[in-house]
Amino acid sequence: MEISYDKSKMIVAKKTKEVKALENKVKELEKDLLLDKPLAEIRSILWANIFQSITDMWKSIQVMHEQIDLVAAAQEEIQRARDSLGNMPEQANRLINFLNTRTKEDLEKLDIRDRTSTILIIKRVLTMRNFIQNLERKCQEMQMEINAFTQEFRFLQEKGLPSLLTDDYRLMSHVAYVHRLNAYVDSQATTSSSSTGEKALPSGQSLYDNLENLFFIEHEVRHIFKVQPTFFRYTDADESLIKMRRHQLPDNQWWQSMLEIL
Repeated sequence: MEISYDKSKMIVAKKTKEVKALENKVKELEKDLLLDKPLAEIRSILWANIFQSITDMWKSIQVMHEQIDLVAAAQEEIQRARDSLGNMPEQANRLINFLNTRTKEDLEKLDIRDRTSTILIIKRVLTMRNFIQNLERKCQEMQMEINAFTQEFRFLQEKGLPSLLTDDYRLMSHVAYVHRLNAYVDSQATTSSSSTGEKALPSGQSLYDNLENLFFIEHEVRHIFKVQPTFFRYTDADESLIKMRRHQLPDNQWWQSMLEIL
């Protein structure tokens, strides 16, 4: 009886092992039918392409974010300059008209010895106004590029691409962004593999729905810049900003004394 019992145990163990092997084989076949492995491979290829596209255009992304910083600094400086000017440009035109319609003797009575030098000082006001208008125009041109870029990337974020910015809204380094992107891809893979529930056999529509976002991101990232940005606009605007910061308006006390002659 003991021998018979041992044989029965061996037979049961053998059958159990065979059943488990068959179950594993069935699971593998189910995975093949659900196309889990091909889908994972396609996702991996698409993400690799997205990684490469972002790496290729990272310098262009940096250009855009440096322009964003410059526009912000320029707008602050423009507002400061506008506050300093007030209604001085209108007053400057009146003063210039006054000086150009008076004789030398008339001006000497007002203690103005040099008409041209005095007008040149007054024209500093108009020069500052020109600097402001010129810088505003250049900032508007940059802002158009910035808006197009940020709108495109915001749409990609809605589709699933992680943000480029840190918590304080600064551009991440390329290395830091690659880490963020890797973590995101890993989390997506984990979520996909750990999903439970009975899955239906894939159809063309379900495969398309599964990969649509990734195909979209891959295509749009590659074409996010129709023309690769350079620092030409940045340098041109920065030059105007530097000139505006260096420009000196007439001394306030001198200006008030000039207004008195009106």
